[in-house]
Amino acid sequence: MSEQVRGVVAKGKGQPVSVETIVVPDPGPGEVTVRIEACGVCHTDLHYREGGIGEDFPYLLGHEAAGRVDAVGPEVTSVAPGDFVVLNWRAVCGECRACRRGRPWYCFATHNARQKMTLSDGTELAPALGIGAFAEKTLVAAGQATKVDARAEATAAGLLGCGVMAGFGAATFTGGVSRDDTIAVFGCGGVGDAAIAAARLAGARTIIAVDTDPRKLEWAIGFGATHTVDSSKEDAVERIRELTEGNGADICIEAVGRPEVLKQAFYARDLAGTVVQVGVPTPDMALPDVPMIDFFGRGGALKPSWYGDCLPTRDFPTLIDLYLQGRFPLDKFVSETVALDQVDEAFHKMERGEVLRSVVVL
Repeated sequence: MSEQVRGVVAKGKGQPVSVETIVVPDPGPGEVTVRIEACGVCHTDLHYREGGIGEDFPYLLGHEAAGRVDAVGPEVTSVAPGDFVVLNWRAVCGECRACRRGRPWYCFATHNARQKMTLSDGTELAPALGIGAFAEKTLVAAGQATKVDARAEATAAGLLGCGVMAGFGAATFTGGVSRDDTIAVFGCGGVGDAAIAAARLAGARTIIAVDTDPRKLEWAIGFGATHTVDSSKEDAVERIRELTEGNGADICIEAVGRPEVLKQAFYARDLAGTVVQVGVPTPDMALPDVPMIDFFGRGGALKPSWYGDCLPTRDFPTLIDLYLQGRFPLDKFVSETVALDQVDEAFHKMERGEVLRSVVVL
């Protein structure tokens, strides 16, 4: 039978969110329900509230979550009731042309639960990124729930569901950071700091953190940055060249999502270097004005990174293992824990740059 639980809903563009009673149906074929234990407050949820992703209000917000499987529908064999899982927003289909070519991290047919969660009056909800985890319980496709070691703290584990995985993957999988590389990361929020921590784990020689907020630059040092650049006070491109023997960085990661920052990353890399864009732009933004001869003449690669080119079934358990071994500092991303009715204030703190991650604990 369906169950009524509390969840955080955005009812209209730019309006404050509210805690509402939502109805979660029993899982159907290929679906599972998950009792949420913790869910990170991500910029993407704010974009939903502001109408920057779509107009399918009302939205059930939250997507960066961990919890316990409550029930499974017919045909589900990957998880069972009681399993501790991290949720993801790319359930791999296994059948599309990318999956058939052995590249499931590029899956072109990812999917969500087919049934709809609703408000108590029957109004259908659009769950953020197909998850909707600012709720005591949610309904997802079975492929969106990845079983991990239950010894992990839910407040830390859930962050793999979006920002931390995106940053880690941007450095590790998209950028291919390896031992003795030089790397520059533009934007030192949760995604950028995850890229910095990944570069440190990979053995990068020089890790340069770039931001305009001194507080964020201090956080970046804690995740492994060897140098910091305050781009509000000095030319980031020139400073990165100075720190890399005049050459530029082997890999530059843009974790802001703005054309002017992407242009800095383009020119701050070494010849034949790689630029990775993992920052999410808005639909109205265009590529920066770069002369075509510079694009051709500098060589290398410009690579967008969607969800860090990760494969949740492979990468979530590995990162949890690294966390439990003390080799990847997942818990350091958690600035504070909050309740469901404090999500709007958490959004304001995030906008003011006061937190790395607020995490809703249920």
